[in-house]
Amino acid sequence: MPIESLLNDYLPIAVLLVLATGLACLIILIGNVVGPKNPNATKGMAYESGMAPIGAAVRRVPLRYYLVAVLFILFDIEVMFFVPWAVSLKKMGALSFWSMMIFTFVLTIGLIYEWKVGALDWE
Repeated sequence: MPIESLLNDYLPIAVLLVLATGLACLIILIGNVVGPKNPNATKGMAYESGMAPIGAAVRRVPLRYYLVAVLFILFDIEVMFFVPWAVSLKKMGALSFWSMMIFTFVLTIGLIYEWKVGALDWE
């Protein structure tokens, strides 16, 4: 494949990227040049439900939150294996069915273990 053909194929994409980037920069520049500039203390305050903030804006998140999030993502990705399997189950036969049953059994054992050790408890 000659290089000219390759460049002709990707030239519209390059032009689109340049135009999009240029337009975004232009909009930001126009907003900074033309927009109103009258800062004051009220505009600089943290906004939360129309009330004055109480305490620090940054707080520590418990480690348990991250554990539950990682476990959710892990099981969500594993459950996504079921969709292509279910779509092509008729073509793949009994071996595929029993392989997925073993996979499901292992997932269930893992879930029961996490439940028993308290990994899914929020508090």
